[in-house]
Amino acid sequence: MNLSYWEIKSWLTNVDYTIVGSGIVGLNCALQLKKRFPKSNILVLEKGVLPQGASTKNAGFACFGSLSEIVDDLKSHSEEEIIQLVKKRIDGLQLMRQTLGDKTIDYHQLGGYELFSNNDDLLEECLSKKEQINTLLKPFFANDVYSLKENTFHFQNIKANYIFNQFEGQIDTGKMMESLLNKVQLLGIKILNNIAVKSFSEDLNAVKVKTNQFEFSTSKLLIATNGFASQLLEENVKPARAQVLITKPIRNLHIKGTFHLDKGYYYFRNINNRILLGGGRNLDFKAEETSAFGQTELVQNKLEGLLKMTILPNIPFEIDSRWSGIMGVGNQKKAIVKQLNNNVFCGVRLGGMGVAIGSLVGKELAELI
Repeated sequence: MNLSYWEIKSWLTNVDYTIVGSGIVGLNCALQLKKRFPKSNILVLEKGVLPQGASTKNAGFACFGSLSEIVDDLKSHSEEEIIQLVKKRIDGLQLMRQTLGDKTIDYHQLGGYELFSNNDDLLEECLSKKEQINTLLKPFFANDVYSLKENTFHFQNIKANYIFNQFEGQIDTGKMMESLLNKVQLLGIKILNNIAVKSFSEDLNAVKVKTNQFEFSTSKLLIATNGFASQLLEENVKPARAQVLITKPIRNLHIKGTFHLDKGYYYFRNINNRILLGGGRNLDFKAEETSAFGQTELVQNKLEGLLKMTILPNIPFEIDSRWSGIMGVGNQKKAIVKQLNNNVFCGVRLGGMGVAIGSLVGKELAELI
């Protein structure tokens, strides 16, 4: 890029903090840094036209874990670790709602439902652990989190009962990110789009950053690229693609809430008289361990089959659009928030819980400074 004197002086000179990634983590990090250091010069670099990854592409679940997920996690985590994981998700959701406002993000607490296939004993396993996990979560809620409900939505090819979570909600992902971007820009934080960071090197007092368009120096570099972190960092985080589709509006749609199926590998919800459905990564983990956006016939056929056979049986529908997002996962569910070098920091590996913990991880990343 052929930069002018004005461009270099206004955007790329005396940069105090450069944040890579304008998703939930990156923008919340920018907000917290500006709050702590009001006179600082903050620059956010985003490789996409809009925030890439999963921040603008997720399903908008304001959730902290289905019962089967927590039951599964108990096999590899201690009770104390589970409590800390859930606490972070609850605190993160609360921070997001406080920062942006429920009306702004179109937050509705309609409850979450976990559906169970007729072909396994997962419901029975969950019911055997329900009381234990409700007791674990008692410090956070006045009432039991998980209870048993009948199949009132008339889904087919599932067991006659759901596990219901009265505290689960949903948001409008687009409104959330739009309001975050507006909030950041009103504070004078600069965002440059279509700028991909290729590499960085550190000297004593600064970090030299090389992008696809230009090179510059910054006092501190904060990396918030989640699913794309492996392109810049040697950390235990790998990409995981999530495929999603949405129907055209359905007249008199009776389904309201957020829904989990098959240990959360499938998830759906109502939005504007439509059904948004995603998942299927478990059909071919290796193929979905990619940072390339796109869809596969295998997953899309499965999603459409679920709509026809389970979610909307005997109800005509049309698919309006399809997309995918890139999450960051690893062999642990805990996010990586740490100082890497003297002037380089990262907040990555959100494990598919970006809506829940993204605001908090952004805050924790800023607090490393």
